[in-house]
Amino acid sequence: MHGDDTTVPVLASGQTETARIWTYVRDDRPFGGAAPPAAVYYYSRDRRAEHSLAHLADYSGIFQADAYGGYNGLYDLTRSPGPIFEAACWVHARRPFFILADLAANARRKAQGKTAVISPLAFEAVRRIDALFEIERTINGQNADQRREVRQQLSAPLVADLEVWLREQRAKLSRGNDVAKAMDYMLKRWAAFTRFLDDGRICLSNNAAERAVRGIALGRKSWLFCGSDRGGERAAFMYGLIVTAKMNDVDPQAWLADVLARIAELPQSRLHELLPWNWNTARHQKQAA
Repeated sequence: MHGDDTTVPVLASGQTETARIWTYVRDDRPFGGAAPPAAVYYYSRDRRAEHSLAHLADYSGIFQADAYGGYNGLYDLTRSPGPIFEAACWVHARRPFFILADLAANARRKAQGKTAVISPLAFEAVRRIDALFEIERTINGQNADQRREVRQQLSAPLVADLEVWLREQRAKLSRGNDVAKAMDYMLKRWAAFTRFLDDGRICLSNNAAERAVRGIALGRKSWLFCGSDRGGERAAFMYGLIVTAKMNDVDPQAWLADVLARIAELPQSRLHELLPWNWNTARHQKQAA
């Protein structure tokens, strides 16, 4: 399971307040899983930890997300119905190193009179992390056992060397150093960052969830706000339908039009036929016939 959240403005007493829309994504395609991809969204007025705890109250397994502290309660090994194991995102870890190592961006900062820091340590961190992503590209779509075997053979030695290098270099840096902060982000969560080595189902990144909230982030430039909390809840529900359809290569408009035309007359025992992945299969079979 992948998770993420993003801000959404909501109208309140003549002004807008910052609410949240959360997403949880299942996408087993990177390891050749049979389960169809799907996304679900929730709206909340704030970002309190209680929301994620409620959203995943019945879930146990792997959860890949950023380091938001509100998720920490999910990782209690004694929780019911079972433990949730954290899988960290290497894209999040790479991002601050990349910024510090980006010559073009730092040149722009310097031209604007801002402090420009170009760190050889950041360059080296990016190089080492990119080597892991290069391995991942060769095993994308293979089954979980095959991915784990390759990771144990090729990625594990690189990760071990990276940990040694990070700890050696971190000891030489002050607490306030930007590179040190990026290193601390990884070292404090090292078990979560290395969990992918022993489980071929885990992705190296949380991009599945980030893609799922991208439409909301882009949409904020096209619409002003949700008119109310109820409007936010409806928007979250619609995002779930539309994004899940897209993930299954289904045209959301064609699917929703057909579903709305048929759902009232379809027995409850057959509602599953209208799910995007079943609807798409039925359509292709009809076209083939």
